[in-house]
Amino acid sequence: MITLEVCANSVPSALAAQAGGAVRVELCNNLHEGGTTPSAGQITLARQLLNLQLYVLIRPRGGDFLYSATEMDMMLADVDFCIQAGCDGIVIGALNADGTIDKRANSRLIEKAAKAGLGVTFHRAFDMTANIYQALEDVIELGCGRILTSGGKTTAMEGASVLHHLTEKAAGRIGIMPGGGISEQNVADLVRFTNVQEVHASARSYRNSAMQYHNTHIVMGGHAGINEYKIDETDTGRVKELIRLANTQGR
Repeated sequence: MITLEVCANSVPSALAAQAGGAVRVELCNNLHEGGTTPSAGQITLARQLLNLQLYVLIRPRGGDFLYSATEMDMMLADVDFCIQAGCDGIVIGALNADGTIDKRANSRLIEKAAKAGLGVTFHRAFDMTANIYQALEDVIELGCGRILTSGGKTTAMEGASVLHHLTEKAAGRIGIMPGGGISEQNVADLVRFTNVQEVHASARSYRNSAMQYHNTHIVMGGHAGINEYKIDETDTGRVKELIRLANTQGR
């Protein structure tokens, strides 16, 4: 069976993912920046309410994946919190300035998680590496359970050929989990072509805010594309449909 991991931007999104049949949630904030570490409150409440696997994104900021000593200390502290909160795993990725996998930085995070029995996914920092196939071997050596990747392209469909080759080269040594622009329109073709066993999607829809008063004279945060009166959350129906399509047409 093809399984679905949902990238959940909130506790309500995580609950919608669970209701839709996802096997795992990657909990994060700030999806418009590619995702950052969620708050302690979100992690704690998600763990209390969810029965499925809960993985937490460990990423202190948007931007690149070259981290300072202070940022590493922050990430290590976040891993400690995830351990204490009873999470099932973490999602990480650190690179060197030359685009190679930062083995030392990632090892520190992985070792801390592994000692507590947490799994580790290497996120799409993988797609920003200078040599994706060497990066594959490096991440396998580090001991991660899976790689979340779009095949080095903006979307998984654009990187489908690379994803297929990564799956072949991984040869069962690590999971290759496509992510990036996966929808009901392409999930079946992607699964069929790449021969992967799991996929990653946010499956979000907008719902209208319950606010009655709308101030139309201001844009919060200075981003014209943001609508404060529409809430972006995972949609249970979309989760169910993605799973159905991946399994009925993907083989």
